[in-house]
Amino acid sequence: MAARLPSWAWVSGLTVAATAAVVALGVQAEHGPHPTAAAARPSASASASPRPHVSAAPEPSAPPALPDGSGTGRRIVYSVGEKRVWLVDATGHAARTFTVWPGTVNPRPGRYSVTLRTQSLKGSDGVEIEHVMYFTKVEGVNIAFSNALDGSSPPPADGQKLGGIRMRKQDGAALWSFGDTGARVTVVS
Repeated sequence: MAARLPSWAWVSGLTVAATAAVVALGVQAEHGPHPTAAAARPSASASASPRPHVSAAPEPSAPPALPDGSGTGRRIVYSVGEKRVWLVDATGHAARTFTVWPGTVNPRPGRYSVTLRTQSLKGSDGVEIEHVMYFTKVEGVNIAFSNALDGSSPPPADGQKLGGIRMRKQDGAALWSFGDTGARVTVVS
C-alpha cells in the first residue's frame, strides 16, 4: 500500500512545477527558441537581409520630470510646450502627471491660482464639460482646465478662440479632487 502524501505536498509540488514552466517560457520569450541544426542552416529561399529583433513588450518609460522653475510646495503645474499637467504635493513630489489637449489660446507662463470651479456646463465649443477650474484670462478668453463629459476631446473649430485645457475624464476627476478654489497653478513654457 502506497503512502498518501498530505494535500500541502501536492499543492507545493504543483506550485513548483508551474513556477518552473513560467520561468522556462519567460526565458524562451526573451531569448527566442533555440533552433535545431536543420533550422539553423540557411535555405536557398532564405532572405539575405537579417531579421530585426522584436521585443515582446516595450519597456515602460518614466513620466517626464517636473519642469525646473515651477515653484515649490503644493501646486498644479502646466507646461504649454509639453501639453502636460503635474499635480505636485506639499513635499514637491509629482503625485500624478498626464497629457492634455489645449485650446487655441494659451496662458502666459507665470503663477496663478484657481479663481472659480464649476462642476459642469457647456463649453464655448458646444461640448458638455465637467470639473471646470478657471485660473486666468487671455485676450478676453477664459483659461480653464476641464474634461468632456463623454471623455472625448474634439479638435477646436477653426477660427475659434478657446481657452479650455481638456484632459481625460479620470485625469479631470483627479485634478478636481486635488485643487480647490485658491489652489496654486504654475504655467511654464
